[in-house]
Amino acid sequence: MQRFGRKKEKMGGGRKQIFLGLGLVMVMGLAVYLRLWTIDYNFSSNETELLRRQFDLASREAMDESAVWRKRYDDEEKISSACQKELIKIKQLLKEDGAAGIKKKMDLLQKENIDLLERLESLKQELESEKLKCSMKQI
Repeated sequence: MQRFGRKKEKMGGGRKQIFLGLGLVMVMGLAVYLRLWTIDYNFSSNETELLRRQFDLASREAMDESAVWRKRYDDEEKISSACQKELIKIKQLLKEDGAAGIKKKMDLLQKENIDLLERLESLKQELESEKLKCSMKQI
């Protein structure tokens, strides 16, 4: 039984050394961390003014761009509302005119189509006569 007791004593001493080494490593790590933190703090505190200027410039540019997009939105909204009002007026006119108005418009379009067809035919005849004149001059 004494053997086990001695091993426990040896193991206890080994644990103390491990904990002591671990504590020493933690203290050294903390010292390195604090040193790096003070270097970074000094570096960044020297450039605070530069960073503030860059932030102000970026902020102003963002506000300008935001204003441009807001103006574009407002312009498109005006155009959209004008189109919407015009569409509503056209729908109301179509409802008021009803079938009689549509029939009247259809008759007008048919008459215009007939007139255009007659004009096309006369232009074709003029073209043929001009071609004939040109061929007669060449002979």
